[in-house]
Amino acid sequence: MESLPEAVLIRILASIPAVDLVLACRLVCCQWKNLIDGGKNLIDGAALWILKWQQEGFAGAESEENAENWQNFYFLSKRRRNLIKNPCGEEDLQHWGEVENGGDGWKIEELPGDFGKEFPSEEVHKYFVTSYEWCRKSQVIDLRAEGYWEELMDTTQPKVVVKDWYAGRSDAGCLYELCVKLLSENEDVLAEYKTETIAIPEDNDASWTEISHTFSDYGPGVRFVRFEHGGQDTLFWKGWYGVRVTNSSVTVEP
Repeated sequence: MESLPEAVLIRILASIPAVDLVLACRLVCCQWKNLIDGGKNLIDGAALWILKWQQEGFAGAESEENAENWQNFYFLSKRRRNLIKNPCGEEDLQHWGEVENGGDGWKIEELPGDFGKEFPSEEVHKYFVTSYEWCRKSQVIDLRAEGYWEELMDTTQPKVVVKDWYAGRSDAGCLYELCVKLLSENEDVLAEYKTETIAIPEDNDASWTEISHTFSDYGPGVRFVRFEHGGQDTLFWKGWYGVRVTNSSVTVEP
């Protein structure tokens, strides 16, 4: 295909699945590699990925000038989704591990719940609620299994955005904590975000609060994300008067 005009070759390559372009096609020859990777000039590789982006109906969805590397931008944008499974309790406690059931343990309730308020999004219908001793639960996200390969994580180091929502009952005080760690292959901690213990007073307005943190420039070697949150009530009442959590999320973004 060396005799083909570059514009024609780009259109042919744009019809090939992105994973095949990166894992196979870029190994065919220097010309293909430069068109796929951009060579020394990332602009050379932009045409192919911009075309794929437009062919899949995303033209104008993002500002082109914000994409320093269109290949990475394409892959990260296509894969952008919540990596936390069962974030709102629709599947009881399924997918949550290392569950600590202090007091009467975790419970799932329907919004808004007693002495509670509706969630800001109509798509969220349930929440997890804690008891009179510490309740914790966690998920460990395998980034490779989710499609984020080693070179991408080590070289590009895309943003890892963590969000969680918490609230108390208006008739009871409670405590809340969030801890998120970026882990290596051997589960060494490479970066960590941990809140202080957040105290919600009795007679609060039961409003939902979002907490967010973005990991960036965390260095090479990240292979897992460990998300853990939990809490309890401060009145030590039997039942489920502790902090409420829902709509947790971890996303990998350009």
